[in-house]
Amino acid sequence: MIRDVLLAGGVAMAYASQLEIPGAPFGYSELFLALWVMLSFVRVIAGGRLEVTPALSILAAFWLTLTVALAIGLIVGLLTTVWYLAAPVHDMIAYLLLASVTCLLAADPHADRHLRRTCWWIIAIADLCFAAQLALGFGLIHQSGVNPWFWDRFMGWSDNPNQLALYCAMFAPIALYLATTSSNRLAQLFAVASLALIVYVGRLTKSDTHLLTTVLTGVVFLGLRIRAWITTSERATVGRQAAIWLLVGLVPLSLSLSPYVLAETASVENFAKSLTKGEGGEATAETAALRISLWTNALGKGLESGSMGLGPGPHVDRSIVYKEFSDLPFEAHSTPLDLYTQGGLLAVLALFWIVGISAVYAWRSKIDAMVAMLVSIGIFGFPHLIVRHPIVWFSLTLCLVAGTPRPIAATAQAVDR
Repeated sequence: MIRDVLLAGGVAMAYASQLEIPGAPFGYSELFLALWVMLSFVRVIAGGRLEVTPALSILAAFWLTLTVALAIGLIVGLLTTVWYLAAPVHDMIAYLLLASVTCLLAADPHADRHLRRTCWWIIAIADLCFAAQLALGFGLIHQSGVNPWFWDRFMGWSDNPNQLALYCAMFAPIALYLATTSSNRLAQLFAVASLALIVYVGRLTKSDTHLLTTVLTGVVFLGLRIRAWITTSERATVGRQAAIWLLVGLVPLSLSLSPYVLAETASVENFAKSLTKGEGGEATAETAALRISLWTNALGKGLESGSMGLGPGPHVDRSIVYKEFSDLPFEAHSTPLDLYTQGGLLAVLALFWIVGISAVYAWRSKIDAMVAMLVSIGIFGFPHLIVRHPIVWFSLTLCLVAGTPRPIAATAQAVDR
């Protein structure tokens, strides 16, 4: 139980960059995850069993490949352009910690049970933390050294709103997973209420990517639920027949309504813009232009290295973001492109491979929320650097373990009681 709580705390509070441990060079998330790793090693030394699972094999192969790619890139970088070593060391420590956590998780013989319990703790901790941050943001309480707003965008304990938006986008599928696989009505109600709170906090960040992720993840999840509902039984009930005819009838109905939809395009467009950052105006356009500049520079850096990368850390020219002169590099804010600048083509291929394998395992698990979880990772990963966030690797490990042939359904019922 203690290990589950420590893991949940390390995953659920990794966005809280404004919360610092006095006199320590690391945050609460790193502390919790490091303690979890230490307790896991103590359990093994005390006689605890490890198991070579398919999930462990996949994760070990990925981290080994990424290590080789980053090592080659670091050699190329040191021989060419890299001289600022603080950022590479920070990334290497982060990757080492994440590799240790994911591999130890996957090697646990009872990984499915521990992961599910950890999911409940993650949602519970997220609820408590979000409630405290909302009270802080709306002036109900005060916390010294913390600024919960970036202009009109809510960022809570994070350093920027997009960081909080990422965790909201990942917490939501976890809450969906718990709500749709629990047999206990009170547990389902708690998961649904948590989902509403998570979506609300995510919208306060005014992240365009979070909005897109929420919409597309919701559409994918609903589509999968309808498909499962129609095809779960061989018996053609009246409800299933009605649903099939309704879906068939939506095609000609949509075509007949198209003139009216086109006539209201302006209203729909204005409504969509009102949901985005800056109402889809100058702020959104400036963000898009900045991202394109960063991505173009990152692609150029990767090509200049011969597609071998320049090692861990940022490598994009900082002058693109800050007009004043500065020699320190910047990140591309795109997971594939940042990995391309760090480990070259090999690192990018390794990333696509593990995400693709995780998608196959999520589909194999027949849990729709798992597929929605991979959709969230895919959408958020392209315009943001998410490879160092524990919630991403926890979610990937959850998908890999869920797709392993194990009696997860029975374990889920035992945990929820």
